[in-house]
Amino acid sequence: MTQELQKTLWATADKLRNNMDAAEYKHVVLGPIFLKYISDKFEELQNRLKNDDLADPDDKDEYLSEFNLSKKCSLSKIFTPDI
Repeated sequence: MTQELQKTLWATADKLRNNMDAAEYKHVVLGPIFLKYISDKFEELQNRLKNDDLADPDDKDEYLSEFNLSKKCSLSKIFTPDI
């Protein structure tokens, strides 16, 4: 994620938070926080598989031992459009 995008996201989150009660705000931010967490875990596993000579990072079965998440669900893929 680029520095500029990250700053924009934080600024947007601050604007939302100013107009919303904390009890309400948690419902807005928990989804993206979870998406970021699971995306980081997926990319971490993918990097481990790339560094393992016996593993194939393109084989979806390699990922099933920890979780089942499509590569398209990665946060970097969501914010980086395929052109």
